[in-house]
Amino acid sequence: MAQAGRKKRSTHNSKMVSSLLARIQAILQKEMVREFLGEFMSTYVMMVLGLGSVAHMVLGDTKLGSYLGVNLGFGFGVTMGVHMAGNISGAHMNAAVTFTSCALGRMPWKKFPAYVLGQFLGSFLAAATTYMLFYTAIEHFADGELMVTGPKATAGIFATYLPNHMTLWRGFLDEVFLTGILQLCLFAITDKNNNPALQGTEALVIGILICVIGISLGMNSGYAINPSRDLPPRFFTFIAGWGEQVFSAGDNWWWVPLVAPPLGAYLGGIIYLVFIGSSIPQEPRRLENSVTQEDRRTTVVPKTVSYKSSITPAYPVLVQPAPPLCDSILLERF
Repeated sequence: MAQAGRKKRSTHNSKMVSSLLARIQAILQKEMVREFLGEFMSTYVMMVLGLGSVAHMVLGDTKLGSYLGVNLGFGFGVTMGVHMAGNISGAHMNAAVTFTSCALGRMPWKKFPAYVLGQFLGSFLAAATTYMLFYTAIEHFADGELMVTGPKATAGIFATYLPNHMTLWRGFLDEVFLTGILQLCLFAITDKNNNPALQGTEALVIGILICVIGISLGMNSGYAINPSRDLPPRFFTFIAGWGEQVFSAGDNWWWVPLVAPPLGAYLGGIIYLVFIGSSIPQEPRRLENSVTQEDRRTTVVPKTVSYKSSITPAYPVLVQPAPPLCDSILLERF
């Protein structure tokens, strides 16, 4: 009896587990949930690789890392993120790109919160992971102090801060311009009506784009160009012990990487659509009548005449009248 009772309970527990797994699987198969998880995972991978490269440059005293290494880390981090979720959510990994997609009608606004929440959570967790991985190095580098500014500053591993030669509003304009360049090139890379990246190479080309922006234009503001890249790690440093200075440093710089990139991305998208998208020649499309028209070719035989002609046709003459207007219509796309 006891053995039968145990078998019955085991069967009941197995059914409960199977039912629970089925419910979880049903939830995970929902489109919004899959897109949220896609943005979460792709942003996490991108940020772990990017922040890790910054940690090597700062903590390794340029012996184990360099500015070029930072650009490569973020660039190839983006490449890996696109491979991670490109066919699930599009792998935006950037709230400015998501905002522009919604503002230009390429994505419904109802998806915006799920995308941004996934990006922010992935970025925050990546900052926490980086902190745990490099905790002892951070403590050793700054003699146990968590500094935001100065030669022993380590807050810059996680978020961007203005250098001394920049002002707040010049930094704002810099972020607008850089994010505009980013969005402009993203549209060019993915526009199938223009000259897009070869199929299968989009992730690599986008990663190269990030790397090139950093190498050529990243000095002034650290090229945040992404609210999801800057705000969540900055908030992590606030609660991890760096304090309120992470928000007050650089004349309260913290809000610029949050506001300027969406504005720049939107302007970049508009510029591409107006100056490039509207200039792409559109080929006419032919709409064929669904009813197959019979061959209207008519054989015309010369009339028989009473006199003997010196010219005798060697073959019948074919006459093909013009098809009616309903057969085919040329439509020009504007």
